[in-house]
Amino acid sequence: MSLKPPLETESSPETLLSTPTETDGKPSLLVSGRRAWMRLLRSIADLRLAIALLLAIALFSVSGTLIEQGQAIAYYQQNYPENPALFGFLSWKVLLFLGLDRVYSTWWFLSLLVLFGSSLTACTFTRQLPTLKAARRWQFFKRPGNFEKLALSAELPAGTTDAIADLLQSRSYKVFRAGDTLYARKGIAGRIGPIVVHASMLLVLAGAIWGTLTGFTSQEMIPSGNRFQIHNITSAGPWAQSPMPLDWSLRVNRFWIDYAPDGSIDQFYSDLSVLDGEGNERDRQTIHVNQPLRASGVTFYQTNWGVAGVKVRINNSPQFRLPAAQLDTGGNGRMWGTWVPIKPDMSAGVSLLTRDLQGTLMAYDSAGNLAGAVRTGSSIHLDGVTLFVDELIGSTGLQIKSDPGIPIVYAGFGFLMLGVMMSYVSHSQVWALQSGDRLFVGGKTNRAQLTFERELLGILERLTEQKL
Repeated sequence: MSLKPPLETESSPETLLSTPTETDGKPSLLVSGRRAWMRLLRSIADLRLAIALLLAIALFSVSGTLIEQGQAIAYYQQNYPENPALFGFLSWKVLLFLGLDRVYSTWWFLSLLVLFGSSLTACTFTRQLPTLKAARRWQFFKRPGNFEKLALSAELPAGTTDAIADLLQSRSYKVFRAGDTLYARKGIAGRIGPIVVHASMLLVLAGAIWGTLTGFTSQEMIPSGNRFQIHNITSAGPWAQSPMPLDWSLRVNRFWIDYAPDGSIDQFYSDLSVLDGEGNERDRQTIHVNQPLRASGVTFYQTNWGVAGVKVRINNSPQFRLPAAQLDTGGNGRMWGTWVPIKPDMSAGVSLLTRDLQGTLMAYDSAGNLAGAVRTGSSIHLDGVTLFVDELIGSTGLQIKSDPGIPIVYAGFGFLMLGVMMSYVSHSQVWALQSGDRLFVGGKTNRAQLTFERELLGILERLTEQKL
């Protein structure tokens, strides 16, 4: 059953906002400016504009998910060539020109967020707040004819407003009385819910914008055992602070990989220590994929790995460490190699190649011929020397991010869930008028119509029973 609106004594929010004040029969300059301002607010608060902005934000967010963000120009040149261009037009030049390689920090995406936030704010002040203000006011029906405006009303041959007030209060209604008239309401939280939803969305937008303007992202490849500070910044907002204060740093104590029985990577780990300016350990944590380290507002994610080097000995020489470099395999997997000098004047040497950190390396003599495989902790004889391979040294790939807007975004999502739950609360209103020996009762609600009807019918039955 749909409800008809009751007889209203207040003006609607739109009327309250648009009624001009005239002086000498002509609108004053102030009133004209107020009219223009109200028209602008109503235009910004238009639901169609808000939906269009929301769809645009969603569309560009999807593009930022599908197109890899923050990569080097060479990456886009390789994956988005001009001939043939993706979809016939999307080449690397178009992609970079439009800023699709950094969607979330472009001026036009931030402008969409600001405009959408402005639309939400305008809607809150022009519609939601006036609606809440009108809902908090109470009015009394002083004539029996007023109840004809309600879709749900009844006329009882006996009863008093005192009796119905007690029944309504027992059902959590807030009751207002004036003589023989009564007004009761409950569920005002249902009117506050949409305002909380709007405020929470504004918090989410503010957090996203603040994070973009003040955050940064870095990529670091750190060999096991090394101490480091952040230097390789890939992207940063215009207001980003110093990425890593000089009074602390990180050390990679150890990096290792767990392999599955078939030789594939199961998981890779980094044992990290947070050090103060004097090198003392403040915190220590082992991270892996989806388990980052957070320190002083900076988050360290495990994202990549590599082979940093190898520790070897030749005959009876002391142990020395050689760096390893990643080789170009033409797309046939990853491989690292190093060159080991076997003469003091470095006029000759052998090569070691490996594909992973499982401990097996391929050894090639000075002529480039395969001499055999050698595992860490063992040796191989080639070119008249004995080469001992003591250890493979891994390097951890860390993605380092600072996003000061995250707490604001999380707070916004928390309030959003609260506002959605509040919005499901029914705002119910009941009026009563005692006229002679007749009691007129009526009510309305904005949702859960059937539940409200049962509740009001139950109240009327109790009133009838009390008089029998």
